[in-house]
Amino acid sequence: MTSLLALSTGAIVGIVIGVVVLLLIIWVIGMYNGLVSLRNRVKNAWAQIDVQLQRRYDLIPNLVETAKGYMKHEADTLEAVTQARNMAHSAAQAMGADPTNAANMKALAGAEAGLTGVLGKLMMVAEAYPDLKANQNMMQVQEELTTTENKVAFSRQAYNDSVMHYNNGREQFPSSIIAGMFNFAASAMWEVESAEVKAAPKVDFGA
Repeated sequence: MTSLLALSTGAIVGIVIGVVVLLLIIWVIGMYNGLVSLRNRVKNAWAQIDVQLQRRYDLIPNLVETAKGYMKHEADTLEAVTQARNMAHSAAQAMGADPTNAANMKALAGAEAGLTGVLGKLMMVAEAYPDLKANQNMMQVQEELTTTENKVAFSRQAYNDSVMHYNNGREQFPSSIIAGMFNFAASAMWEVESAEVKAAPKVDFGA
């Protein structure tokens, strides 16, 4: 009788331990899947930005080629725009490979700030060329760039919101334990600090 009782007690303990382990596994899976879902939201939000950035990068060579016909003495400025565009494009491609990588975002933000700066300089120089301002192709590029910049700004806000939710999810206890176990690294928001970068380049040739 004692041996049967001991056996029964042992079986109950085994069942309890099994249930606890099973619940723990289910908990880990749920936390893990939740973090994956938040990370995928960041990736999807980045995809929306990427579409607009690629459109911007495609427009800039057209802008430079059109300006070349009028700004023959501004070769350095036009070359700076081309180089900055290429650097930003490369940074965006690296970002696309891992949209939650904080270092990639830092590199992209820096490259985009540089591109915005040289574009702004180009627009200021272009003010001295009335024929360029009146060029139909340049006016069309102006409109498309302005629209694209507005879409980038809108998409950037959505991306930052997704990053905030993801980072909150990975930092809050107890999901922070799972984030550490499975290497869910912190992501970085796309922060725009200077007033010059916050403003879209003023590509206004209609004045």
